[in-house]
Amino acid sequence: MQPWLWGARTTFRARPGEPMYLDPEDEEILAGEKGETRQRMMELLVALGKVFGAERLVGIKSAQVSGASYKTIGEYGLAWLSSLDARAVVPAVLNPIGMPRGRWKELGIDPEFAANQEAVIAAYERLGVKLECTCTPYYLRKTSFGDHLAWSESSAVSYANSVIGARTNREGGPGALAAALIGKTPCYGLHLERNRKPHLIIEVTSDEKDWSIARYGALGYHAGKLVGNKIPYFRGITPDSDQLKALGAAMAATGAVALYHVDNVTPEAKNTGYDLSGLEVVSVESAEIDRLFTKIPVDAVAIGCPHCSPAELHGIAGLLEGKSVIRPLYVFAAQGIIDKNLKTVRSIERSGARVFADTCMVVSPVMERYPAIMVNSGKALAYVPDMCGAIARIGSIEECVEVATSQSS
Repeated sequence: MQPWLWGARTTFRARPGEPMYLDPEDEEILAGEKGETRQRMMELLVALGKVFGAERLVGIKSAQVSGASYKTIGEYGLAWLSSLDARAVVPAVLNPIGMPRGRWKELGIDPEFAANQEAVIAAYERLGVKLECTCTPYYLRKTSFGDHLAWSESSAVSYANSVIGARTNREGGPGALAAALIGKTPCYGLHLERNRKPHLIIEVTSDEKDWSIARYGALGYHAGKLVGNKIPYFRGITPDSDQLKALGAAMAATGAVALYHVDNVTPEAKNTGYDLSGLEVVSVESAEIDRLFTKIPVDAVAIGCPHCSPAELHGIAGLLEGKSVIRPLYVFAAQGIIDKNLKTVRSIERSGARVFADTCMVVSPVMERYPAIMVNSGKALAYVPDMCGAIARIGSIEECVEVATSQSS
């Protein structure tokens, strides 16, 4: 597989076989008149466009680049990054990296890994990518309905498309970086209105009145396996923004769902008026979700996959007030969110829990030391076994705090 396709999971095509239109500036870049690196990046975008049948490139408002953790890209990815010499022309941020900058010693990160990770960060910084290392870039910079983006991380793509109504495919890391350096991305897949229609209906028959974020994550974990890369339309649920984040992140992890709709909740479901007649209806009952919640003993607890919102941080702080952790409790959030909620973060850390930026339980090697980890996320439930080599147990934030602060697990 070519490096620019790493991580790409979009399957739509526009009109394969037709040539892709390039404007005069695009042609100049492709001819090498704007430098070798930009020429290579344009070649990459044109190749992607041909693979997926794009008719043209489209300008983007921002990029989010995966392949930021040394754990995932290794020495060859670092060498490729180091060979590039250009600057991002649109706002661009990174996916979480393998350690928190400035606090890696606190996590017991191996110094050799830390040195390599810092080299990756420096390479991206040299390319003009902002060192905001998060899977929730929508908390840091306004993203609006209809914006065209080139985002990589699966949960961020899902949130942008579904909750905000922006337009992005799930880009591979090099493809997103190329888009950041050029300011455009091939216009295919979910950039096109005709490809955003629902493919099937998921009817949730359980009473979801008191559902937690974790329960929506568990629904997403189950639903992703049912729908694969199709676009589901949910009926019977009314999730808030944090619950939508959990739902979409989990579906992207167990399936390849980059867009979903929720009846009377998400913007396109409310405003587009999709014709649902003739669509397959898949029913999901409470028992199918209940079976994902177990009581296995755990060695550590991790919250923030995707990174926590301000509301989630405030909730964790309230639950920990007056308590002390007896098991490691890791909380992950974007640095910008931590900076704006320092009082809340300090309250959490008074319990002995730790709040870290830049990284997460999935991409950091620190979690590999624990045989069993409790999470509040369907995404983490899917990824922790493979990425960390640990057994994963899902529970609500309330249950996570209870396990972290009580003798019984």
